[in-house]
Amino acid sequence: MLPWLLCGITAAMLLAALIKIHLMQKDLRDLTRQTERRLTEDTNVPLRLKTGDAAIRALAAALNRQLDTLREQQLKYLTGDRELRDAVTNISHDLRTPLTAVSGYLELLSAEALSADARRYLDVIGSRTEQMRQLTEELFRYSLILSADGGSAPETVCVNALLEECIAGYYAVLMQRGITPEISLPETRILCKCSRTALERVFTNLLHNALKYSSGDLVITAAADGTVCFANHTAEMERAHLAHLFDRFYTVESAQHSTGLGLAIAKTVMEQMGGSITAHVEENLLSIELRLPELKEESPAGSEPAAEPPGVR
Repeated sequence: MLPWLLCGITAAMLLAALIKIHLMQKDLRDLTRQTERRLTEDTNVPLRLKTGDAAIRALAAALNRQLDTLREQQLKYLTGDRELRDAVTNISHDLRTPLTAVSGYLELLSAEALSADARRYLDVIGSRTEQMRQLTEELFRYSLILSADGGSAPETVCVNALLEECIAGYYAVLMQRGITPEISLPETRILCKCSRTALERVFTNLLHNALKYSSGDLVITAAADGTVCFANHTAEMERAHLAHLFDRFYTVESAQHSTGLGLAIAKTVMEQMGGSITAHVEENLLSIELRLPELKEESPAGSEPAAEPPGVR
């Protein structure tokens, strides 16, 4: 009789333990779901559990304290980031007026009779002033982009036509640098739901980057899957540069009048639109690849693509 009694007690204890483990697992799954919701949603609702288990309730209380601390730090960061953007916008805007005045007086001074040394010094001052003006403009644009959340409202953009327009705008200056772009676009139109002005800014920044760093070539390709690639050889680019290529104010030393914001702006804009931008280098060939967001199907009655600019193949 005793062995059977012991077996019954053991079975009852085992069943109770299994039920407790099952309830604890259920509570932990609930706690996990609530924690993930707190981390992804803008909410101050604390973690709540109906369990009576002291250990799990203590864990929930500790998580609530950590989440509250994280929330406070996030708010401080967002507030500080907004204040910094506003400060950069105001400072860059305020610098425009004195820089314009300096440039005007330098132009007047250059018309005067000057010695060779004075003319050389004036050229250096003018060059540095122009570099400062470009940096101020880039800072102003960058701060506006960070605040504008991607630029104008999304619309259906024909990527082929927009890319051709941007290339045509840079074609003359590229030819002056001895760069004849090789362009490969699909016959079918690439339609993307995005901000036209934002995507145009990305294309022009990449063309300007190629203009500064290219060793004499530029290959631009686009694919129907929404991939656009700008590739050119450059003597200055090394693998060590890739980790910082999209950092703000990072420049390759030989670049003339470079602010280091062009690619940072391109990266910010692409991320705001829901796309991406990456870079890799192989044997001095720098390739910058764009992945466009939210492609749309070509309509059967779509209009003809824009005329090709010179050099399109």
